[in-house]
Amino acid sequence: MMAFAALLAGLLFGVGLMVSGMANPAKVLGFLDLAGRWDPSLAFVMLGAIGIGSLAFFIARRRKRSLLGLPIQLPASTEVTPRLVLGSIAFGIGWGLAGFCPGPALVAMGAGYPKAVGFVAAMVAGMVVFELIERMKSGMQRA
Repeated sequence: MMAFAALLAGLLFGVGLMVSGMANPAKVLGFLDLAGRWDPSLAFVMLGAIGIGSLAFFIARRRKRSLLGLPIQLPASTEVTPRLVLGSIAFGIGWGLAGFCPGPALVAMGAGYPKAVGFVAAMVAGMVVFELIERMKSGMQRA
C-alpha cells in the first residue's frame, strides 16, 4: 500500500510539473532572467506550493501518524548553518545554469529531454561524491 501511495504521489507531482511547465528549463531560466524577458509564472507555482505545504505542515504538527499509519517525522532543527547556506548557494547556481532542480529533472528525463539526462547523471555523481566525503569524515572522527 505504501509503495502504491508513493507511486501515486510521484505521478501527481510529475504531472503537476509537466502541466505547470516547470520541467521545461527555458521556463525556469525565464523566471531567473530578471534583466531580460522575465517570466513570473514560477513565482505563482512557488506561492501555491508554499501555501499547500504550509497547510500540510500545520495539519501534520497536530497528528502522530500519517494517513497510511506511519509515524510523522518533522524536522527537529531550524538552525541556519554555514553548511546549509553553502548547499543552498550550490543548489541555486546549478538551478540557474541548467534550469533544472532534482524533481523536474527526473520528470524531464522521463519525458525524453536529453539535457535532463546529463543533469541527472551529474546530480547522481554529486550525491556519490558527497556520500564518499561524508563517510571519510566520519571515519576520520572515529580514529
